[in-house]
Amino acid sequence: MEEYTFLRQFADSWMLLALFLFFIGVVIWVFRPGSNTTYRDTASIPLRNSDKPLSPKEASDEHA
Repeated sequence: MEEYTFLRQFADSWMLLALFLFFIGVVIWVFRPGSNTTYRDTASIPLRNSDKPLSPKEASDEHA
């Protein structure tokens, strides 16, 4: 059997199953109980310590 044919059959069968199981595992991990607070905290990182917009001088100092 040629190497290409073997790899093609492997990808069509076992690798497809492995990737499907990995996908299901990631979905279960994301929607597990108790993860909501973790994701909410991570999503708020860009908004932390932002009481007001930066002035143009502060913005230019930040990029320097």
